[in-house]
Amino acid sequence: MASIQKRGKKYAVVYTCDDSKGEKKQKWETFVTKKEALKRKAAVENEINNGTFIPPNELKVKDFLHDFVEVYGSKRWGLSVYASNNGLIDNYINPLIGDEIVQDINRRAVDQFIQRLQKTPPVETPYRHARTEFVTPCTIEKIIKLMRCAFHQAVRWDIIGKNPFEDAILPKREKKVRAIWTADIIRDALNHCSDGKLYVAINLAFACSMRMGEITGLTWDCVHISDAEIAQDDAFVWIEKELARVDQKAINAVGEKDILFVFPRLMGGKSSTRLVLKKPKTDSSIRKVWIPRTLAYILREWKEKQDTLKEFMGDDYIDYNLVLAQETGRPCEDRIIGNQFERLKKSAGLPNVVFHSLRHSSTTYKLKINKGDVKATQGDTGHAQSDMVTQVYAHILDEDRKVNAQKFEMAFYANADMRGVERKLHAADTSAGPDPETLMKQLETQPELMDAFTKKFIEQYGEQIMNQLAKKLIGA
Repeated sequence: MASIQKRGKKYAVVYTCDDSKGEKKQKWETFVTKKEALKRKAAVENEINNGTFIPPNELKVKDFLHDFVEVYGSKRWGLSVYASNNGLIDNYINPLIGDEIVQDINRRAVDQFIQRLQKTPPVETPYRHARTEFVTPCTIEKIIKLMRCAFHQAVRWDIIGKNPFEDAILPKREKKVRAIWTADIIRDALNHCSDGKLYVAINLAFACSMRMGEITGLTWDCVHISDAEIAQDDAFVWIEKELARVDQKAINAVGEKDILFVFPRLMGGKSSTRLVLKKPKTDSSIRKVWIPRTLAYILREWKEKQDTLKEFMGDDYIDYNLVLAQETGRPCEDRIIGNQFERLKKSAGLPNVVFHSLRHSSTTYKLKINKGDVKATQGDTGHAQSDMVTQVYAHILDEDRKVNAQKFEMAFYANADMRGVERKLHAADTSAGPDPETLMKQLETQPELMDAFTKKFIEQYGEQIMNQLAKKLIGA
């Protein structure tokens, strides 16, 4: 059992336990006050009796995370997640707490770690420049999520007794509504667009709710635009892959289980990344999206132009069957589309949005025209959860808010309880309504108007009076 020994002005809890090799070792844990020592002594004895005692060790955070990534991450993560999480570890976790002992990381240490992150400048890469002075709350949330997962495994592996990241208090995130283009602005953008690849990309993003990687990774075998399919309004695209640039280390660690095709490097290329066609991140992203007839013809015309180019280029054209390809047949990466998109916005004087906003515009517009059919819209977007559609992508458009005002007028102010107000409003305008004879003719020729009139009459005067009136009219 444990004992307490005074060492100068401090107190030590002394006990014997088995180390990682199964050998008996005497452990000393020093505390400033006797109260702290007594508390630790009671905890040690209780854990020993319950069989839950974890002997102290000197395992550092960076060494633990290395094992965690190798044992857990390489088996559970996809390529992009593996690369992203390793970036967080290398850039933000190891530099700040990598030399700390895993068992010394408590809730207080976690709070201090988060505070340090909030004062840490973001790490820049050759492809991504920092846009903020310090690490964003969004990135901090990703870091803590990763550490929560890692320390959960540390509990499972009997390295620690409890997870200090489980209830970490994160900095507040300002939820910003992404700016989007309305349908009219998108029409204007297409009218000003002179780049063929960008023109096709905008149409696919808006009409099909496709992500950038899905657009650049689309191949012609997944585009169904035959005469019969178009005639039957059955033209569609099958989304089953995406174009991505992946770290070679991630490929070596995770393997090529999600990779469908690896594009060869350009002559003399020594990049640490590889351009690949890969499976989407989730199964729900694999989907069939029916396309409007006009878009089918746009894709047909684009295919004809591409075939003409292939014939002209001859052997210099490497055919990967990509819908969007460069003049040599090479993949058209997102930065190429992004650069063209930036030029279009500036030349046409269009509102500043990112290309991904077109997917938000698409989702919003589809919810509008299908009267809020979330499930149908979810099928196009490829979200696993339907609430993602309503919470993230369904933006409020000003034009819809105007319609709401009109509907409010019909539903509320046209109610019977507002008859007094209506009389005052229309007292000065006696010629506003049609004469009875004209009204009867309209009711006879427009059944939907007759139905609305009958419903309104019953609401105001009751069904009994309506029946009496009908009998008089029949008798007449």
